[in-house]
Amino acid sequence: MNDKSEDKIRKAFASKDWNDIKASDSWQIFKIMSEFVEGFEKMSRIGPCVSIFGSARTKPDNKYYILAEEIAFKLTQEGYGVITGGGPGIMEAANKGAKRGKGKSVGLNIELPFEQKPNDFIDRDKSIDFHYFFVRKTIFLKYSQGFIGMPGGFGTIDELFESLTLVQTHKIAEFPVVLVGKEYWKGMIEWMKTSMMAEEHNINPEDLSLLVTVDTADEAVKHIVNFYSKYLLKPNF
Repeated sequence: MNDKSEDKIRKAFASKDWNDIKASDSWQIFKIMSEFVEGFEKMSRIGPCVSIFGSARTKPDNKYYILAEEIAFKLTQEGYGVITGGGPGIMEAANKGAKRGKGKSVGLNIELPFEQKPNDFIDRDKSIDFHYFFVRKTIFLKYSQGFIGMPGGFGTIDELFESLTLVQTHKIAEFPVVLVGKEYWKGMIEWMKTSMMAEEHNINPEDLSLLVTVDTADEAVKHIVNFYSKYLLKPNF
C-alpha cells in the first residue's frame, strides 16, 4: 500500500464536524451534476453508436488491437458510431477504426493517475472527461445501442456486468452484447454456466443468451446488425 492510499484511509476515519461534511458533500454533488450535464448535452444528438471496451494496455501489434480497429471500421460502414473510454490500447484502436471509416468517434475519458489520456483518434467535439466512473458508465449505457467487449481487465469486466445487470433487470432495453476472443472469455463463460447457474442457481439459462462470443470482426458486426434487423431498425446516417 502506498502513502496516498494510507492518507485516503486516514481521512475516511478522521473526525469531521457538520460544516466539514456539508461543504465537502455539497461541492461534490455540484461536480457530479456538471459531469452529467456535459455528458447529456454532448451526447444527446450522437445517433446510433456501439461501445467498444477493452484493455488500455494492449499494444498496437497485438492481434486484439488490430481486431478492435477492424470491428470499429466495419461498424461505421453499417452506419454506427463508436464510443470508447477514450484512452490507449483497445480504446485507441476502436477510435482509430472509426476515424478511418469516417464515422463518429467518441471518447469518454476517465481521469486516472496512470494509463489514461485521450487518444488522437477521437473527434474533437466528441471527447468528454470524467472524474467519476459511475457518471461515465451512465453515459456509456444511455447512448449505446450495443456493447462489444474485447479482452481487458477489471474495468472491462465491470462495464460488461453492469450492462448485463441492467438488461437482465429490465432497467434498460435489451441490446446486443458481444465478447470478442472465445479463448480469452472461455473460463469466465464456463464459470457462469457451472458455478453461477448449474450449482448455485444465481442466474437462469436465458440470462446466458444475453451475450455471445465471437472470434472475428465480421461475426461481431453481423450480430449487431442482425439484432436490429429483426426490428426493422437501422442507423439513419
